[in-house]
Amino acid sequence: MSKKSNIVHLYFKKEIGGSKIYIKLDPVHLSGIELTINEHGVRQTREMQFDEAIYEDLKMDSFAAVNGMEFNLILSGLAN
Repeated sequence: MSKKSNIVHLYFKKEIGGSKIYIKLDPVHLSGIELTINEHGVRQTREMQFDEAIYEDLKMDSFAAVNGMEFNLILSGLAN
């Protein structure tokens, strides 16, 4: 089993009706975080557990791969 610090996470983003949804995906353990920011700037996070079909699901739901810096800046409150 890989150590958590050795995992290169994958990041995805989707915009829907003024809201933004970000996904941080641990591709080894298929776990991650969903970060949602609504049109008023209210942020919500939740821990997620994914299945093997996550890549197909993200593609079908029109998520695009993004840079991890954007996710981490928003999660830390340094960006909107």
